[in-house]
Parts: sequence; structure tokens; C-alpha cells
Amino acid sequence: MTLLRSIGLMSGTSMDGIDVALLDTDGLGVIHRGPAREYAYPVSVRRNIAKALDDAKVLTERSTRPGCLSEVEAELTSRHCEAVRQFLLETGIEGASIDVIGFHGQTVLHRPDQALTVQIGDGQALADALDMPVVYDLRANDMIHGGQGAPLVPIYHAALAAGLASAEPVAFVNIGGISNVTFVSKGQDPVAFDTGPGNALIDQWVQAHAGIPFDDGGRIACEGTVDLDIVERCLAMPFFAKGPPKSLDRNDFSPELVTGLELSDGARTLAAITAQSIFVSAKHAPVQPKTWIICGGGRKNVILLKHLEQLVQKTGARVIVAEEAGFDGGALEAEAWAYLAVRSLKGLPITFPQTTGVKVSVTGGVLARPKN
Repeated sequence: MTLLRSIGLMSGTSMDGIDVALLDTDGLGVIHRGPAREYAYPVSVRRNIAKALDDAKVLTERSTRPGCLSEVEAELTSRHCEAVRQFLLETGIEGASIDVIGFHGQTVLHRPDQALTVQIGDGQALADALDMPVVYDLRANDMIHGGQGAPLVPIYHAALAAGLASAEPVAFVNIGGISNVTFVSKGQDPVAFDTGPGNALIDQWVQAHAGIPFDDGGRIACEGTVDLDIVERCLAMPFFAKGPPKSLDRNDFSPELVTGLELSDGARTLAAITAQSIFVSAKHAPVQPKTWIICGGGRKNVILLKHLEQLVQKTGARVIVAEEAGFDGGALEAEAWAYLAVRSLKGLPITFPQTTGVKVSVTGGVLARPKN
């Protein structure tokens, strides 16, 4: 099958910047991973996104843009355009060689119980500015067909797992603002869902109490201790008792969970909550994983990983970061969007009953062709 060259763009729930990655793929099992880059947002853009998240709370229809949403959408579209141009310049890749761009946009609201998900970012404007086809709005069709609209990355995780030397069951865990997992085992359909908080609560906690955007490497958390009562109360919340499919909005959990704790104790307790919620997700795995592959920004938080390793090792499994498996842990989601864009172009399914709860496997996405 013909390989297409695709760029994936991801601006996730951590709101820290734009990940750009290149793939040459047939949208099936042939995947040639190219270069990837991350372009951080200035503090002003992070603040604007935070304001957009607040203004989006009143949304009941996904095409409307109350408050600052229109302005922030235009700003983010321009930032993505600049990121692609910078990426092509730095890598020496010819723009004419790009067949499609997979554009995630910025999620500002996700309410699966209302079949409502909103990602701001103007796909047509991006296509026109770059003179390249753009596939965007990849979540909506899943919801139209009864799905949660998330997670969408599992089909890419499954393709990567097929290329691993070992055929043992694996779990791909992406720890972004929210954490999600994909369980992959030979002969079984992958099972995937959001597991709970990721980095978002830790980021919000240290921002509020230390004036810094995130706990770099878990340095603050390493000075603290875990409040086990808070962890236990959090894991008793209804979300964790619910089976998949399930997905989360960034605001479904709050750092108020650890109100009253000192800075380092709060960061350590939130890291423990993230780790514990990832670990208990295995009760929904069709086959227990032997290896947990950690992706996303959370893989750099050594305290979070330490908590997860201590839990997983009791089962005889191991925890590794994506790089130890030969992947780029910071680029996997952007790569996935490049992969999904190719599948969308070819009319292949991107979401499945066992990953989003959609009634039948469906494709998705809107194709914007440059007007010129």
C-alpha cells in the first residue's frame, strides 16, 4: 500500500506547547518515524489557553466561540502554522513532500456524557496558510456514533506494539495533563481509556503555591511525603470504580484534593494519586501487561515513576520509559495524529468499541484542502 508523508500536530492538556512529528506510513503496519520537535508556548499563551478553558465551560454547542475563544483559536492556529514552518526549516524537509497534516487543536471542553467535545483550531485556515491538506476535528464523528471521543491514540499504540521484538502483553501509558492507557496483547483487541489525572493537577498545584509552571523532574515532590488518606479518598471516587469506556475533561479533577498540605507534600501526594490510578487500571486489561511503557511529559517525573514502579513490580511486571523501547516518548501523540490523518484520508477506522465505546468502528476527521 502507498506510503504517505504526514505531519502530526499535538497541543495537549498540559498546555505547554506544540509537538510536531513526521511519519511515512500506509496507515497500517508500515511506520517510518521521522524527526520530531517541541515548540514551547510563552507564558502569555498558556494564560490565554487557561482563560479559554474557563470561557468554554458555558458551551452547549461545539461550533460557538463565546468569550475569548475566537481570539485564542486564531492565535493557536497561527502558532501551529509557525511551528510547522520552523519544523520544516530545522529538518530540511520540503513542504511539497508533505501529503497531509494531522491537526489536533486545543481541547477546551470534553463532556462525553453530553456527546460534546470541543477542540479549538481552524483547520481550513491552517491548510490555506501552509498550502497543505489538513485533517482536523478527529474526535467528533466518534461521538456522533455513540463514542466517548477519546482516547484516539490506541490504534497507533497497537501498530507500534506489533513491531516490538517481544510479543508479551504491554501497556502504553501516556501521562499528559490527563493519563490514558492502552492495553495490547497478541490475539486480543486493544483496550484503552483515560485512567485519571496526569500532570495537570501537579502543574496547577505548584503554579498556585510556588509560582512555577511544573514540578521539573519531580524535584519538589521528592522533598515531600504521601498523605495516604487523601490517596485512598481520591481512588474511592466514582470515576475509578467505573469500567471502560471512559474519558475525562482536564477540569474533572481539582488540586483542591490536597488543600491544606505543604507544597512538597501536595506534589508528592498528587504524584502518588496519578501512579495509583494508572496501576489500578490494569483490572480492566484483557491480559495483565508484562511491560508498562510510559510516554508523555510525566515520564520525566522521577517520583511519579518511582511510585508506579513500586506498584507494578509487585505483579512481576516492569516499567520503562518509551525511549527504552526505541520510541520518542515526547512525540508519540504527535506521531499518532500523523498516523490518524493518513487513516482518515484512506477512510480507515480510527476509533473502536473497545477504545471509545463507539457503537461500530468508524473513521473520522474533516479534510481541509488549501483554497489556492
